Amino acid sequence: MLMRKLSLEFIGTFVLVFFAVGVATLTFGFKLAGSSTAAGVLLTGLAFGLVLLALVYAIGPISGCHVNPAVTIGFVLSGRMPVGEALGYWGAQFLGGLAGAGALWAVFTGSSGYDRGVQGLGTDGWGSHSIIGLNEGGAFVAEVVLTALFVLIVLAATSHVASAGFAGLAIGMGLTVVHLIGIPLTGTSVNPARSLGPAIVVGGDALDQVWLFIVAPLIGGALAAGVWLMLIAERPESAAAGQVLGSDIVA
Repeated sequence: MLMRKLSLEFIGTFVLVFFAVGVATLTFGFKLAGSSTAAGVLLTGLAFGLVLLALVYAIGPISGCHVNPAVTIGFVLSGRMPVGEALGYWGAQFLGGLAGAGALWAVFTGSSGYDRGVQGLGTDGWGSHSIIGLNEGGAFVAEVVLTALFVLIVLAATSHVASAGFAGLAIGMGLTVVHLIGIPLTGTSVNPARSLGPAIVVGGDALDQVWLFIVAPLIGGALAAGVWLMLIAERPESAAAGQVLGSDIVA
């Protein structure tokens, strides 16, 4: 059963990177949105949200559809996943992200107009690599806050406080909203596996800066777990009062 979960986490992360990062590269790298930055932000945000929404319903009942190390650490620290299983999830997610980025790069190299140093691969960054020129400190804070919000949405949407049938919609739309504000700031990571794969393929500044997009989202995921435990997690007395629990399926 664990290998089945890990396989789906690998596939899910691969799909997220290939399709959503692919849209980001086409939109901003190939300039398919023309001179409209707003249109590019909207298209990319919707791509990430809709791909994740579909994945939640497709593989969520089996693996939980974390496809994100920050989500996994949120589940570990909130007591909803054992550390041993999480280590396997992290490995599958990072490998899936790298495989997705590699496959995407292989596709783009078939275009005579593609240059890895020009069009890139939807990597995240700060300074000259941020649309608004956000500095390193601002990028770190932004990634922590955005990831904390997203992971909190995931934890809440898959707990007793929400209807399991609508979890995928809440999670997908949550990721969309996070991207709408995050893309102009850092390109939006909130997912170390999504950032590391493309950074390894592109190299250069993207690889030099990727540490922030691993560390900050993990801190954000940990903060979300703390908030969930303090304010949202079910208390023993509420269970005794007969509250109906939501699905144990995570996403």
